Amino acid sequence: MRIIVHLKYKNQEGTILQLVKTFFEEGDLIVKGSRNIIKSNFLGTIKVNIKFFQKPGLIKAIIYSFFRDTKAKRSFDYANYLLKHNINTPFPIAFVEERSIFGFLANSFYFCDQIDYDFTMRELIHNPLFPERNIIIEQFTEFTFKMHEARINFLDHSPGNTLILNKGNGKYDFFLIDLNRMKFEDLSLEKRMDNFKKMWLSKQMIKVVAQKYAILSNQSEEKIHAILLLKSRQFKRKITIKKYLKKRIGK
Repeated sequence: MRIIVHLKYKNQEGTILQLVKTFFEEGDLIVKGSRNIIKSNFLGTIKVNIKFFQKPGLIKAIIYSFFRDTKAKRSFDYANYLLKHNINTPFPIAFVEERSIFGFLANSFYFCDQIDYDFTMRELIHNPLFPERNIIIEQFTEFTFKMHEARINFLDHSPGNTLILNKGNGKYDFFLIDLNRMKFEDLSLEKRMDNFKKMWLSKQMIKVVAQKYAILSNQSEEKIHAILLLKSRQFKRKITIKKYLKKRIGK
């Protein structure tokens, strides 16, 4: 077993390992997917989230064991990178990797702070009458611009992966989650707009994003709007076709 703990929590290493051992018996279930499970539990007096990554198949086990960082390690490393560049994410506590006697990856775990958030971008997108909707979209655009300026291309920049905390007086904090798919690169305007496509923005939301991003980047609003609208339409068309084909094949 390999364990890497943030210096802030180094004295909690034994407790972290105990939480790994009792993961399936203890804690409160948050998400249960086909391969990943997220639970909350207490690390001393602090409430934490624990994400379990199930043992991968043989090919992926070889890749993650010898050629590529595991999802748990990437989550930990990327969270540290985000915080270093003042991009909010739940504080990275530790990651744990279980391996076979031959060095192949088995199960792995990622520990981070629990964020008591108010809503996600998903609620905002599905409700045109959401309170202060345009204000939140503008601040989300500023948050994303800041991320782009830090050379972060968050490949899973989708509505459920941004937690939002209402600070009051029209101020909101944004936190990125599900971090294991990122690229760190200089981003052209086209790549920046492409990064918004999974947000499933409406025409009105695209207009708000384009206006704000133009101000922040000193670029043409018309150009930004055109690229963002095209990227969004292409993505929605692709997903619609996928769903249609899946239905047809399933008949």
